[in-house]
Amino acid sequence: MIPLSHGVGPPDNREPITDNSVARRARAAFTLIEMIVVMLIIATLAALLMTGASGAFERARKTQAKNDVTQLVTAINAFYTEYGKYPLVSTITTDAFYGTLPPGGTLPAGCANAGTNDVLLDVLRNNTAGSNAATVTTLNPRQIVFISPGGAKKTTPPRGGIVVVAGDPFLGQYFDPWGSPYAIEIDGGYDNLVSNPYSDNDGSAGASPSLIQGAIAYSYGKNGKLGGGAAASSAFAAEGGSAGVFKGSSDILSW
Repeated sequence: MIPLSHGVGPPDNREPITDNSVARRARAAFTLIEMIVVMLIIATLAALLMTGASGAFERARKTQAKNDVTQLVTAINAFYTEYGKYPLVSTITTDAFYGTLPPGGTLPAGCANAGTNDVLLDVLRNNTAGSNAATVTTLNPRQIVFISPGGAKKTTPPRGGIVVVAGDPFLGQYFDPWGSPYAIEIDGGYDNLVSNPYSDNDGSAGASPSLIQGAIAYSYGKNGKLGGGAAASSAFAAEGGSAGVFKGSSDILSW
């Protein structure tokens, strides 16, 4: 064994600190500019994702509303086939409007106000447990269920179904996915004509001033008002188009 010289320690294998090693470590870390660029990319991707999701939700709402208004009209016509008349009380001899008019709204021409749409829906659902029980028993004596929508979401306002919460002021009303009760017109004059609620004169909303229909149903869309334009309240969103005009709006029609 060769003795170690006095004062000589074990070899030092550590990499000496040089300008090159410092430079390598500096290159391995993100610079401030690189971090900002990465953050901007992430923010852009998040915005694109949110926009895409919002568009998908809106398309889903439109699909649901179209299905709802179609089923409403189908149920009303099925009632007519069963009973030989529409689900209207005997005091209504003109076209009937069921629904809730938005702020500033007016009844379609020639229509009588038949009440909120729960009056009609209770008859079509054969709901004898509510305040419209007597009307239901009179108009639907065979106790047939013509339509059975799901329950509305417990939001303010309710959305996407029938309000079933006891004590709710909107109990029994049928709401669209944006939070407005569906509007319904029925041919109480039995001339196979109902008033077209829209003022379009280019055919966008069908024949004007009257539609050759026994019943129609429609949704006020995301602004909560007939046609496009400003929102009915803070619960809704403004949209393109003009008030009372279907073209350019998000309204959904059964016809």
